[in-house]
Amino acid sequence: MRLRFWRRPRIQVIELRGVLASRGALNIAAYGPLIDRAFARAGGMPVILDIESPGGSPVQSDLIATRIRRRAEKAGVPVHAVIGEVGASGGYWLACAADRIHANPMSIVGSIGVIGGGFGASELLTRAGIERRVYTAGENKARLDPFSPEKPEDVAFVKALMGELHERFKQWVRTRRGARLLAPEASVFDGGWMLGARAVEAGLVDALGDLDSVVRELGGEKMRVEVHRPRKRGLLSRLPRLMAEAALDVLEERRLRPDVSL
Repeated sequence: MRLRFWRRPRIQVIELRGVLASRGALNIAAYGPLIDRAFARAGGMPVILDIESPGGSPVQSDLIATRIRRRAEKAGVPVHAVIGEVGASGGYWLACAADRIHANPMSIVGSIGVIGGGFGASELLTRAGIERRVYTAGENKARLDPFSPEKPEDVAFVKALMGELHERFKQWVRTRRGARLLAPEASVFDGGWMLGARAVEAGLVDALGDLDSVVRELGGEKMRVEVHRPRKRGLLSRLPRLMAEAALDVLEERRLRPDVSL
């Protein structure tokens, strides 16, 4: 009796929580194996994405969503997304990997846009009597240097890049939501966000609900779940690595490319 109880099928739930970033809480390196395991254990039953994310890296959004779709198609099972507090920008990108999206009436949903920026300190250096010296091979190698005056051609470059990212985001939503998009595109692709109840009317969300209600809807009142989430290490063991990676981000990654995110 006990063996049969524990061998009952369970709905697989993947927790997708945090900011999308290559070195952040939500990235393909941490979640790829979890996605693989969840679909391998699905046993023909739906897989649920438990989403709590305000967005972040476009690359990580795409990598994780693509991994989900590949495994879902291979396993031949439907995918449901449940948005909690927030599934916006890159978080909504992940939700679109599902065949059906659920949200709380007050969830933050949408924000289908791209944001980028930085800071400029050239005048501060001048007032402090500091001379900025930069040597490059390649006329655009120092593009967007925060310690040099902003150039119109650099602004145009960044805006063009952001426009390309926005088009990819919009095309992903069109591909996954199709005719279910009920509101004019101009009102849902403008980068603004909305509450879950409004998102249902706009076609960004299919139905209102929470994780528990969706599990019961899919598997019945007695259905159990198996949750897949990254293992958390103690803060003290992670602190030196986090400090080092933060320093590398500031000194290297942010210097080499525009700070652009979903």
